[in-house]
Amino acid sequence: MEVKLFFGSSTGNTEKVAKKIAAELGGLIAESKDIKKSSVDDFDFVDGFIIGLSTVDEGLIQEDWRRFWDDIEDVDFEGKVVALFGLGDQEKYGKWFVDAIGIVYDKVTEMGAKVVGAWPTDGYSYEATKAVRDGKFVGLVIDEDNQADQTDARVKAWCAQIRPHFTD
Repeated sequence: MEVKLFFGSSTGNTEKVAKKIAAELGGLIAESKDIKKSSVDDFDFVDGFIIGLSTVDEGLIQEDWRRFWDDIEDVDFEGKVVALFGLGDQEKYGKWFVDAIGIVYDKVTEMGAKVVGAWPTDGYSYEATKAVRDGKFVGLVIDEDNQADQTDARVKAWCAQIRPHFTD
């Protein structure tokens, strides 16, 4: 199975987490690519995707993903396996905590993707989010601003959870 990891990173935190995920999953990842250097063609002939982005300002998707957003309609997600990871600040932006992965989840599922990697909400404190379905986050949630000490363990556990979905 061909799996690519796409991320958008404004401050470098999402890129750092993307690198940790790629290292944890090893040879499973065919390519890891910054979305600002990507085109729709980069999504062709791929069986699965790992998509990472942060939530910025008041619940917006990261700016490089916003620039790509119109093109996302041209990506074939039908029947593809997708795992999402999102970064946010639960204290400063608790009203919109990791909304971006909820927005992306809605879009890719509407386009036929099978999203894997739901993540428990335990251990987080926030006011509201668009990223919870059936009591869990739609993907891995990282808060580098307030819980950076938990990032490595969360990445490791999540990668173990999603790995079987990306192997033949």
